[in-house]
Amino acid sequence: MDIPEDRPLLRIGELSRRLGVSDYALRAWESRYGLLQPVRSAGGFRLYSQADESRIRRMQAYLADGLSAAEAARTVLRDDGIASADLAGAAGPHLAASTVSELSAAFRKALDAFDEPAAQAVLDRLVSDLSLTTVLRDVVIPYLADLGERWQRGTASIAQEHFASNVIRGRLAGLARGWGSGPGPRAVLACPPGELHDMGLMIFGIVLNRNGWRIDYFGMSTPVEELERCVEATRPDLVVLAATLPETLEPLRSELAALACRAPLALAGAGATPEIATAVGARLMAGDLVTEAEQIVWSR
Repeated sequence: MDIPEDRPLLRIGELSRRLGVSDYALRAWESRYGLLQPVRSAGGFRLYSQADESRIRRMQAYLADGLSAAEAARTVLRDDGIASADLAGAAGPHLAASTVSELSAAFRKALDAFDEPAAQAVLDRLVSDLSLTTVLRDVVIPYLADLGERWQRGTASIAQEHFASNVIRGRLAGLARGWGSGPGPRAVLACPPGELHDMGLMIFGIVLNRNGWRIDYFGMSTPVEELERCVEATRPDLVVLAATLPETLEPLRSELAALACRAPLALAGAGATPEIATAVGARLMAGDLVTEAEQIVWSR
């Protein structure tokens, strides 16, 4: 096939970095569903076009809406008028529950053994066959909760906690790339002073962004006065604070009440109690953060 001269072509590594999708998942979607239509360079390398990039972005959007990988690919190809093979048996609508449980166990084992390649391979397998929200809600969040409990009991070492957190944070950072752009409503996400666990909040932001929101992310241990300055400058449509312990939010009641007067405020995480939320005039997000992000409806 001749390579068109009027369009940029990308190697799979660059396509992966642009989209925040592993090259494993891209190859799986190409081989199973025909979602990518690469051409060959003179040296035999696969090269991918802007049309390929567009199809993957739409694939990600459909996955975020809860479609299985096969359903999402079929929809993208139909939108583009590309004939597709019968995908019903290619990967099935979902992995069997037992397989997801086995992969979750393999994910934990790999991280406990400081084996990043194995952990990444498990995530690649999950993301290629399940929606992103399912992977985050049913695998990543439960793992993080279990890791925190093991660390508190002393059955997980500091080294294991740091290693696993950094591996997962790196993956989430790729998914969060570009989440501050777009025309949608704006959300400010932060953890209050003293709160050092923010990956649940990152996951919330990733899912919220895939539902059309722009994300301003401040992360761990953010002074409330800094949030107030940001709110005054950007006029966000939502501010979300996440904490793991009520003791982190209790001393901030007056500051949070003042913040809630400036922008819609929501409190999330195990540290957010109905009592605190009511006292400061905030919305309580009591469910898992993936589901909470999916259920937020923006109203002007």
